[in-house]
Amino acid sequence: MLATPPDFDVLIVGAGISGIGMAAHMKMKAPHHSYAIVEQRENLGGTWDLFRYPGIRSDSDMHTLGFDFEPWRHEKSIADAPAILDYLDRIVDERGIRQHIRFGHKVISADFHHDDARWHVEMELADGSRTRMTANFIYLGSGYYDYDEPYDPGFDFGEFEGQVIHPQFWPEDLDYAGKNVVVIGSGATAVTIVPSMAREAAHVTMLQRTPTWMFTRPAKDAVANFLRQILPEKLAYRLTRFKNIKMQDFSFKLARDNPQKVKDALYKKIEAALGPDYDKDTFTPPYNPWEQRLCLVPDEDLFRAMKAGKANIVTGHIAQFKKDGVELADGQFLPADIVITATGLKLAVAGKIAISVDGEPVAFNQRFYYKGCMFSNLPNLAVVFGYLNASWTLRADINSDYVCRVLEHMRKTGTTIATPVLTPEAEGRITEDDVFDFSSGYIQRGKHIMPRNSVSYPWRLNQEYVIDRKRMKDDPLTDGLLTFTRAGANAQTTGEQLEAAE
Repeated sequence: MLATPPDFDVLIVGAGISGIGMAAHMKMKAPHHSYAIVEQRENLGGTWDLFRYPGIRSDSDMHTLGFDFEPWRHEKSIADAPAILDYLDRIVDERGIRQHIRFGHKVISADFHHDDARWHVEMELADGSRTRMTANFIYLGSGYYDYDEPYDPGFDFGEFEGQVIHPQFWPEDLDYAGKNVVVIGSGATAVTIVPSMAREAAHVTMLQRTPTWMFTRPAKDAVANFLRQILPEKLAYRLTRFKNIKMQDFSFKLARDNPQKVKDALYKKIEAALGPDYDKDTFTPPYNPWEQRLCLVPDEDLFRAMKAGKANIVTGHIAQFKKDGVELADGQFLPADIVITATGLKLAVAGKIAISVDGEPVAFNQRFYYKGCMFSNLPNLAVVFGYLNASWTLRADINSDYVCRVLEHMRKTGTTIATPVLTPEAEGRITEDDVFDFSSGYIQRGKHIMPRNSVSYPWRLNQEYVIDRKRMKDDPLTDGLLTFTRAGANAQTTGEQLEAAE
């Protein structure tokens, strides 16, 4: 045993869905380990507290965006941010997690020392001062994008006299009643903002450079609400979750195997909402469904706003900004009092924390993913990067469960360091794969900073939840790659490592 224990066994970075989920899993599955959650903001919730734009909601159903251990009780399965925050607040209060959260703590750097088997973490407090903390293990629930800086496409707003707003930094007191609004973008954020603002604005135009595939579904899941009436809550939730996972998996694979069939189904839904005279080109991207995430239109809200004449979609390229609007390359002019730049996010790895091992900086784009959870030759560190083709929380749940198994194995074997070891020889035999098989702009712009990916498990960030869940749960921890050692010299033999194999 080390002479002095670290401040905490596990330091969880981020008090959003990933971090709260890990804390809850630890309470259930690794209760002997101490932990703290550090959050740079003053509130929990991550994305769901940061973004304050009108109508902000999930674009995944809450029976899969919710945790596997905590049923979603609201009537709507496509939920707004306040409902999601209520869900998270209830979890941290009912499970005794809130007292473990330290708000206003921004992690600046973390250096792992092999000689004492702990991370030495430097943090910046809200007042600008610095503090330090040690932990044996770090769990990064810091999300996937840059909280401080959104993607800037480099618009020159020239003589535009109106307001320019990015959804990531929405002002509390924005008055858009009776005003003309242009929302630049065609992703989930734009598709959410347009119908919400259209209720009060004079008119809202969604200006897209290229269209996005859109699909409609009711905000309420009739099957889920029926099951809740006739079955115990947890059983109803489990069945609904199973249904939605299977449906999502089926639709994704169908889109990849038979894209035209999915296109026809999407067009049929749009035509039912807008009528037979709708402009098909406005809803036809230059790529197949699920080569980027589909945009959800719950209860046909965007299409209803369009039919009411309160909103429209224009496809074109910006020529210049005039004092009272946007001029397009084809000569169209879009009057605007307010321009919303829903142009996307910037990817960030490891929350932009300066990670190092024994003083040597870690470049994540030189490391391979290990089981979509850890990284090659990087000790005692796990991360969550949710699914692109399914709900974020599905990965958060299986990664939390896996790390709890690792922690318990370390406790039982008296080991203090868990490292997925990839030798240079083995690395040379790996066939690399594209880490993300998605053409979305934010994905393509950020790929150069992302970790490496193998074509085969386990050196891979996979996009098949059903397979991942089974492998993460059933495959042995001691697989010959994940090594368990003690502080200082590698005092443990392979035989000792295998003694308590699960």
